[in-house]
Amino acid sequence: MQSRYLAKQKKKKTWIIWLLSILGAVLLGAATYWLYLHDWDPEESWNKLVEQIQSAQDDTAEPANNPEEVVKPEETLLPEDDGEPVPELPEEEPAEEIIDATKYPEGIELPAEPTVINDILLANKQHPLPSTYAPGESPEARTAFEAMKKEAAAAGIDLAAFSTYRDFGRQKVLYDGYVAKDGQEAADRYSARPGFSEHQTGLAFDIGEVGQEVHWAASSFGDTPGGKWLAENAHRFGFILRYPEGKEQLTGYMHESWHFRFVGTEVAKIIFEQKMTLEEYLGVIQAS
Repeated sequence: MQSRYLAKQKKKKTWIIWLLSILGAVLLGAATYWLYLHDWDPEESWNKLVEQIQSAQDDTAEPANNPEEVVKPEETLLPEDDGEPVPELPEEEPAEEIIDATKYPEGIELPAEPTVINDILLANKQHPLPSTYAPGESPEARTAFEAMKKEAAAAGIDLAAFSTYRDFGRQKVLYDGYVAKDGQEAADRYSARPGFSEHQTGLAFDIGEVGQEVHWAASSFGDTPGGKWLAENAHRFGFILRYPEGKEQLTGYMHESWHFRFVGTEVAKIIFEQKMTLEEYLGVIQAS
């Protein structure tokens, strides 16, 4: 019995020795491999091993149950939708070009056809006439003037149309004479260059009062009885005061109390009542 027991104990010890030998070999191999990974530096290998153990412990540790340490993501506040549509910003419109009607556009040439807007013939420093445009005096305008002259006579005023239609050639002679006398800059304020004159349309009438020739084609005509009567009544016969006082920047010419333009009674009434110029009525220039 004892020999059998001793045999079993011996066999058990042998098995334990083999197990410990294998385990030691494995640990030795692991240690050798670990040193190999860290350039055979024992100190560095040991430090790396400690770090690995601490990292493993941190991963398995439960998070602290402290609500103050919980970091919440910032909330993005969106504008409340009140159901109202968001208005779009209006696009900026380009500023309108300011036209100085007193100046002739640089390089402007006479056209092949006259400018007609809403059945109204327009002639000014921005809208010239062809040099060949020669309609003569308008019969309709002459008829209207004679009717106006008759009514003025009943009021004791004797009107005279001392200058009406002028063709291109005649206007050139007059303009060149004014330039020679006063210089072009001054002449351009009171006289039109050939091709730019309203008198070439046959619709412009320079009007004065018989017996008051000293005031013909003079600013003083507006202060005479004939000038005042025309200013208040000409529109009833289809004539407008073409170059009103204070409107030079719109019409292009200084005030002429004697220069009237036939446009028809309907248009003349609107221009008179609204104190407009022909340019404003036709929309070719806006008052500032």
